[in-house]
Amino acid sequence: MKKLFILAALLATTIGAFAQNVDLRRKIEVTGIAEQEVTPDIINVTISLQEYMDGKKHIAINDLEDQLEKAVKDAGIPSSDFTVNNVSAWNNTYQKKKAPDFLASKQYGLRVRDLNKFNQIMSKIDPKGIQATNIESYDYSKMADLKRDLKIKALLAARDKATYLLAALGEKLGGAINIAESDNSSFPQPRMYAANVMTFKASADSNVGDSDISFKNIKLSFQIQAVFEIVK
Repeated sequence: MKKLFILAALLATTIGAFAQNVDLRRKIEVTGIAEQEVTPDIINVTISLQEYMDGKKHIAINDLEDQLEKAVKDAGIPSSDFTVNNVSAWNNTYQKKKAPDFLASKQYGLRVRDLNKFNQIMSKIDPKGIQATNIESYDYSKMADLKRDLKIKALLAARDKATYLLAALGEKLGGAINIAESDNSSFPQPRMYAANVMTFKASADSNVGDSDISFKNIKLSFQIQAVFEIVK
């Protein structure tokens, strides 16, 4: 009999604890979305220079690099936005001895906020020394602030949706129980912007016009999945 009472007490305790862990609140789950498109205002570009032979004259990578550095400085680009990314057999004495005709190359990274400045920079470099250019990535200078604002808008959209849905049933919205976010943003894919020797040569001989390169907008899209309590 004593064992029976102990078993019953344990069973009652277990059921009570289970009942306390069950969330009996009435809930509504909704989704809020906020989107906005912005034009990239930061463009990361790579520029590859390679020394070459002009007849018997050797145009060294040092000369090409000096042209590039001066053009970047004249364009008002800060030094922090201009870096050396890669060096191919630069200052390699063994390679030079093995193949005296070997032509060294260097790759640079440049961050610009105006493509017209990029065109101006390229027009001041010996076009025969430009091996290639490539757009690596895009960005938007106020990205963090925009993301925050869109997340708030998506959350408020979820709240408003839950409010009018419950109002249609004569119910009232309570506090938030759970909030989860999803980032569905899309960035334009970088594409090649190959060096056109004739274009840059023509630019060097005349005034550089505005760039005719257009960019796809960055589309920011945030989704908020929110659960709210339904109150009386």
